[in-house]
Amino acid sequence: MMDAETALRAALARPAGPSSDFDLNPGLRPPADKPLRPAAVLVPVWLREDGPRLILTKRSSHLKHHPGQIAFPGGKVDATDASAQAAALRETREEIGLPETRVEILGTLPVHETVTGFAITPFVGLIRGAFAPVPEAGEVEEIFTVPLSHVLSPVRFAIERRRWMGVWRRYYAVPYGPYYIWGATARILRGLADRVGQ
Repeated sequence: MMDAETALRAALARPAGPSSDFDLNPGLRPPADKPLRPAAVLVPVWLREDGPRLILTKRSSHLKHHPGQIAFPGGKVDATDASAQAAALRETREEIGLPETRVEILGTLPVHETVTGFAITPFVGLIRGAFAPVPEAGEVEEIFTVPLSHVLSPVRFAIERRRWMGVWRRYYAVPYGPYYIWGATARILRGLADRVGQ
């Protein structure tokens, strides 16, 4: 079996389809007159001696947007950010204490449109060696890791549904232990899993 870095590089070189919260909900669309707000996240793959793991965060339950949800480190692209990649790396440093210099960017995944009005650019990055995550006070409740093999296996994903603004909404979920990974995070991972499996 090829190593994680080789598999990810090969996957990122393959064609990819669009990604959005609307893929499973063709009847739902964002308002046409409301532009999507640019955001960027890092999909951080930590190459460790015990195997590659994905770093994820659990957002604080006090946040205005997506409280308590599982997410990649990242956030809105600010006017002061040089690029979406710079925004993803800045937010990652702020949220989990990972310096920009520790991340090797392998490439991007398709921009993901969310039902909450964001256009998220995900950057896949590698982290090597020791790293002690530090959660951002008030923003990040917990930092945890998931075996990369878990989120790169399409059979681990389920399509579930819940009511949202009065209508049923379908979404991907890929739970791991006590962590319920769903929504945009799971959709982005499912797209990557499909490309790795091609």
